[in-house]
Amino acid sequence: MSTYVYGITAATHPGLPEGTAGVGDPPRGVRILKEGALAAVVSDAPEGLRPKRRELLAHQNVLSEVGAGGCVLPMRFGSVAPDDEAVTGVLAERAEHYAERLGALDGRVEYNIKASHVEEAVLHHVMAQNPEIRALAESNRKAGGGTYETKIQLGERVAAAVKDKEAEDATTLERALEPVADAVSVGPESTGWLANVSFLVKGEAAEEFLAAVEQARGSMPHLEVRVNGPLPPYSFVEPGPAEPAGTVAGGADAGAE
Repeated sequence: MSTYVYGITAATHPGLPEGTAGVGDPPRGVRILKEGALAAVVSDAPEGLRPKRRELLAHQNVLSEVGAGGCVLPMRFGSVAPDDEAVTGVLAERAEHYAERLGALDGRVEYNIKASHVEEAVLHHVMAQNPEIRALAESNRKAGGGTYETKIQLGERVAAAVKDKEAEDATTLERALEPVADAVSVGPESTGWLANVSFLVKGEAAEEFLAAVEQARGSMPHLEVRVNGPLPPYSFVEPGPAEPAGTVAGGADAGAE
């Protein structure tokens, strides 16, 4: 049977509460595989696993239980290895790397920041900052709306200016929060967001980081800024002893919204 991997810890990590349940229906019992100074938190992998809310929460709950006792390197939801031996083999092979990561991430959490423009506010800003666009808009207005060509021209110029503003604001937001974080990981582009960035933050600096988010919101009122966290530091762990199983679970992760 395949082995489902939740995360990696030190072998000295406190044990999980008896009866800790993982993914699957019925839930699979969670167990610990030790190899040298490392340990993997695993269970049997259920067949046909899908990223349903119940399963995502089960994955997250196991990591929360483990994280309460010390640092854990979280694996993405749906990470499956062929068997237990494959897991312990990778732990042995990459022992130095995982030990370094456990040290680097100890006492730290991830905050994911997504930002988008408030449409009316950013259009107002674009018009205010671009005399040529204002002039073309005014010319169209005086011409009763303008010709088809001038309408297209105005639309293209506004769209280009908004795109430039998105890039500018994404950089400004990242730079505003970067000093409060230990590391930054830029996530994949996604529809509707001009920024999708994760920050690694010391636990004791969480309030300072959230205060910096509020300050950024105040200085850029044309942005809608969304905070997700604290999370296990998914974005700061390289792939582990399992495949993020796109074929098993759609490649989703427990940090997804």
